[in-house]
Amino acid sequence: MGLGILEDTKLEHVPGECFWVNAGPEATPTPADEMDPRLKYDTRGPKPILLIPQPSDDPNDPLNWPMWKRDLITLVLCAISVSVEFVVDGGVLFRLGPLLAANTVWLKVQLRISFTDTALLTGWHLLGVGVAGFFFVPTSRVWGKRHAYIIATLLLIGSSVWGGAAKGHKSLLWARVFQGFAVAPFEALVNASIGDMYCVHDRGKRMAFTNFALYGGAFLTPVIVGKLTIEQSWRWVFYWVAIAGAVISPFVWFFVPETAYRREVNTDIDDTSALFNSSDSSNKEFPEGSARNVPASSTDDEITAAKSIPPKKTFLQSLALFDGRKTDDSLWKLALRPLPLLFQPAIIWGMLTQGALIGWTVLIGVVIGAFYSGPPKFYAMDKVGYLYTGSFLGALAGFIVSGVLADSTAKLLAKWNNGVYEPEFRIILVIPQLIFGVMGVFGFGYTADDVEKWGDIIPPMFFGFEVMGMVLGATSSALYLVDAHRDIAIESFTALLLFKNFFSFALTWYGFDWINETSVWKMMWAAGTAQICICLLSVPMYIFGKRNRSFFHRHNILEMCGLD
Repeated sequence: MGLGILEDTKLEHVPGECFWVNAGPEATPTPADEMDPRLKYDTRGPKPILLIPQPSDDPNDPLNWPMWKRDLITLVLCAISVSVEFVVDGGVLFRLGPLLAANTVWLKVQLRISFTDTALLTGWHLLGVGVAGFFFVPTSRVWGKRHAYIIATLLLIGSSVWGGAAKGHKSLLWARVFQGFAVAPFEALVNASIGDMYCVHDRGKRMAFTNFALYGGAFLTPVIVGKLTIEQSWRWVFYWVAIAGAVISPFVWFFVPETAYRREVNTDIDDTSALFNSSDSSNKEFPEGSARNVPASSTDDEITAAKSIPPKKTFLQSLALFDGRKTDDSLWKLALRPLPLLFQPAIIWGMLTQGALIGWTVLIGVVIGAFYSGPPKFYAMDKVGYLYTGSFLGALAGFIVSGVLADSTAKLLAKWNNGVYEPEFRIILVIPQLIFGVMGVFGFGYTADDVEKWGDIIPPMFFGFEVMGMVLGATSSALYLVDAHRDIAIESFTALLLFKNFFSFALTWYGFDWINETSVWKMMWAAGTAQICICLLSVPMYIFGKRNRSFFHRHNILEMCGLD
């Protein structure tokens, strides 16, 4: 049993487990402490780090791209994700979500609709995100992710112009739905792109950054939107999103090539560590890209095929919208694959760990709309927007903490585990999520229940702690699913996308009624209690996670459903 993780008794090696080079104690060398000439290493630092997964010899393999190129792609995707955040209210939730948060009362008066209908301008937007996932995710599995990013960027521009020009509630509602379609690829695929481009030891900080871009901008948006609405009207909120999308779109076209890569030989985590399962590895097959990747019994034709390396694509070739199929699987089967995964314990854990706190931000957005822009405060839109400053600072703090802890804790635990890395080490980030997230939910509920007593500073401060926990949970769940279940990472993120968006939609639908039926404190107390239970699910997930990986490797749920 490694550091509390129960060992599996069915498989010699469980997918996801691997050696982390130089992670073992100095006094107790492990097989990974010596550089194997058959394998590839990261030699940028003072000590070599085994590359997991192993890159191929193909120069078009994203794992072989220069680090500056990969980081540039990440930066561009994060930039467009922030723009996606700039779209219209609801909450604090996702990109286009918060655009309207500061405008709740104003829109209610202008469009002559109820508070619930105003909140549902975000709710239906979130529903659009979830529905669009069924289209973009399977197509990205078949033809890669580049077309999804480009189509979504164009859709973002068009739907934002539509939203700004909308003449009534229905028109604005449909603009919001199509904005949701534009958000879906960035919700579901950006973290998967990080898995495409980076090895395990490089993912933590990058994924923390992408989650900050995906969620952090949502909390800065209301601060700016409130002022924009006062100065230029709420329509210009949409127009500025369209302008930002138009400015960034050339960068997406020219600097975000296809990151999906079809590997003829599986070089994922399990293959690499399998090399060290036996002291005599002379007869083993080695990962593609190693010095020896052809068995001694191979024919001359097989050897020639194995040594064949494609030429490096030109810049113009990299601009192609499609560069071939990435899988031979049926498109409709791929569209259905996320559904049975909703019953996989690791996916359920990920959905709850990431999605619940996002849902509670919806409730907090509803409270802010009801208690600050309405009675008893009747704040102007710009002042309501400023209340989101604390949540943005919380998102920034969550990014910093998760960026610092994500890779360092995993490496430290691998060191304590004699150099063996287990994906369950990523779950440790749930500890600070529990501390800050639950403190934020309870604290906001208690202080917002009496806004006259606690004023304008304390409730938003606790809102910031809640958001900090949200970012930590999003990073933890994303990293775990990429490392533990790399072969179904995109489907996993689709399941997360479905849960958090449909859950948030339900909360926007019932949020105002819930407040009217009870107090803010009782509502947030229920949310905080639920969050404690969700965080505690990480304990059995950590302990039994390895056995869960083994079980579903041996009992393929997708194969049982005819979707593998």
